[in-house]
Amino acid sequence: MNWKRIVLGGLVAGLIINMSQGALHEGVLKDTWSTAMQALGKTGEFSGGQIAMFNIMGFMTGIALVCLYASIRPRYGAGPKTALCAASTVWLLTYMLPTIGQIAMDLWPLGALITTVLWGLVEMIVAGLAGSWLYREQDQAT
Repeated sequence: MNWKRIVLGGLVAGLIINMSQGALHEGVLKDTWSTAMQALGKTGEFSGGQIAMFNIMGFMTGIALVCLYASIRPRYGAGPKTALCAASTVWLLTYMLPTIGQIAMDLWPLGALITTVLWGLVEMIVAGLAGSWLYREQDQAT
């Protein structure tokens, strides 16, 4: 596996994830999340440190996504079909399954959770296609 290309593609995928999450949470769902956080006794606003942690998590998710793509590529072949397979797997593990747990706890508005998980599916597909497009095996890297 070409680790330089995994990191490069992963950082691009992570940038897409972070920009998308920023648009979702600071734009589309800002008031919903603020109200929900205040109902839990929180301020409703994220600190710079919290936002930085979310951004690091986005980049780590992007790198994991491209690493998974590189790992399954020899079996499934290079291209968008394999990227979609990797993206849907990462989405399932990072969005869908945790959201099911959050729904079970009934802490957050259901509409916001559904919006987040569906938004995340589109986001992960775009990130997966972009990140995997940059990936090349060692002998193809030059």
